[in-house]
Amino acid sequence: MLRPHESQAPTERCPRITAGIRQDTRCTTGYASAGRHRLAILDEEIVLTNPTVHPAWVRAFHWINAAAVILMCMSGWQVYEASPLFSFVRFPASITLGGWLGGALLWHFAVMWILVANFIAYLVLGIMTGRLGRTLFALSIRTVATDLAAALRGKLGHGDPSQYNAVQKLAYLVVIADIVLIILSGLTLWKPVQFPVLRALMGGYDNARVVHFAAMSVLAGFFAIHVVMVALVPRSLLTMIRGR
Repeated sequence: MLRPHESQAPTERCPRITAGIRQDTRCTTGYASAGRHRLAILDEEIVLTNPTVHPAWVRAFHWINAAAVILMCMSGWQVYEASPLFSFVRFPASITLGGWLGGALLWHFAVMWILVANFIAYLVLGIMTGRLGRTLFALSIRTVATDLAAALRGKLGHGDPSQYNAVQKLAYLVVIADIVLIILSGLTLWKPVQFPVLRALMGGYDNARVVHFAAMSVLAGFFAIHVVMVALVPRSLLTMIRGR
């Protein structure tokens, strides 16, 4: 029998939280004091599990692609400097790679295969897993116009990083098409005799240079805007590093 100044030991232990499961655990323990039982909530634990925004393979392809694009641009600018297309467009040596035409071409051709392999693997996995369709499609002119207007007013929300807005979807689709154009025009410049159909589609070797330069400029512009947007929404960088 308990005396008035004694308390009864807890009669119920808190169940442990199972990893990865959302739970709201209320542990209620009875205490007896002076012949009375009173209920007290000793602890309340809520395990919040954040769903994965970007799986590991998406993050790997993203960072490989980012590194490849930087190296391709820097080496490509050095190649361009050997025979500029436009007198008003020049690139300082500090932002080029390779040191001279031969060195730049070695870098360009080496990284080219990384970019192509990474791009093809991303498309294949994106189609096979259905992620490409889920994240980038279901797009309309109306939704693009609405989201673009909101973005220009600074009122475009970024609450859920797993959901792309219409402007993001359009931008990523343009980049995918642009990379395809970069690869095709690059093959034309690399092997113009071996790819006569591509050369004809590009309007000849000289026009292929213009197409390749324009496509790389679009990619560089997207990269710059992408970096600015990441600076404005730092959470997007964290999701691409840790996945959530």
